[in-house]
Amino acid sequence: MKKLFLIFLPAITLISCNSGEPESITVSVSNPLDINRTHDTVEINTSELASLQSEDYRIIDEKGNDIISQAIDYDKDGKNDVLLFQPELPAKASKTYKILAAEKTAIDSTLVQCYSRFVPERTDDFAWENNRVAFRTFGPVAQQMKEDGIKGGTLTSGMDAWLKRVEYSIINKWYAKNTKEKGAYHKDIGEGLDNFHVGVSRGIGGLAVKEDSTYAVSKNFVSYEHITNGPIRTAFILNYADWDANGKVVTEQKHISLDLGQNLSRHRVKLTGTDNVSIGITLHKKDGETSQNKAEGWMSYWEPFDDSELGQGVVFPVSQNIQSIEKIETEEKDLSHMWMNVRNDGSVEYYAGFGWKKSAQFESKEDWNTYLSEFSKCLESPLQVTVSKSSY
Repeated sequence: MKKLFLIFLPAITLISCNSGEPESITVSVSNPLDINRTHDTVEINTSELASLQSEDYRIIDEKGNDIISQAIDYDKDGKNDVLLFQPELPAKASKTYKILAAEKTAIDSTLVQCYSRFVPERTDDFAWENNRVAFRTFGPVAQQMKEDGIKGGTLTSGMDAWLKRVEYSIINKWYAKNTKEKGAYHKDIGEGLDNFHVGVSRGIGGLAVKEDSTYAVSKNFVSYEHITNGPIRTAFILNYADWDANGKVVTEQKHISLDLGQNLSRHRVKLTGTDNVSIGITLHKKDGETSQNKAEGWMSYWEPFDDSELGQGVVFPVSQNIQSIEKIETEEKDLSHMWMNVRNDGSVEYYAGFGWKKSAQFESKEDWNTYLSEFSKCLESPLQVTVSKSSY
């Protein structure tokens, strides 16, 4: 049976001709780059919207059209902390938007393209997706099963990829199919499939701590906190048990989010016990091509993949904190990686994801590398946002 998941978004506020104009906030957004920006997310702190005296908002553009937005309560105190929207801005362009107070209304779950959840019916996965990509990672029950020699267990803190080629949500559908027919999501019936092997590798964007030539890694996550699903962003937190990195005790907490229209998940990781950390992407059969641009802060791996091709990538937004990028190949199963070695200042932030040729999003290694390069440039030169009070 299909489950209906509801979120709340602003409803249109109707104003009579005699009631006077509602108070509004003006937001000016400028694109400083020679790159068209269609899925960069603007975040506005709700403290800047206090004069509207509302927890819910409506955004309209210069033509009076409603723009999809999402308010998020990150600290779960019952009050929204940020308001998100994605303006479409051609190169070097600027646009102005109005924000008004609005009422809550329930909307259909089909509008929730950025979605994540804990999956107890498949041991204890945690899965997330948007309209372009999907991912999952694994919890403590899967780890215990593996350690106890029980079939079906998984022991890894690597990040798995689900190769989707449709824009609608597939997580619930694929897990439901797999419940009825074990392994059903390993078959592509037109929506994509799970054919990405993680094993004990880092998958796409898992972490490690390097000492000499040894990479130490955490085990599966031990707990989670779900934050939000919505039309623009899904976000959650994964907690890990303290782990040993060649004599160092490392604590690790991942705050992961994925925005509409983006192929890369954002990872904000709190780490103690180490000054350095390595971000890895698996090289699978070692038959692909690696690329890197340390100055722009990205690395990639483009490989043949069953009957198609696949690009993996990591973008690190503070390129001066990158110590090195290296490819390590070994005959040991699942341990060949491309590594980005970076400094840890108590937390690290990076973006990791993939592009599948069969999804018709990218045709070649060059397309994929261009995407990573432009993604990096957009991080370096974010949209310029000015918020000011006005009358509508």
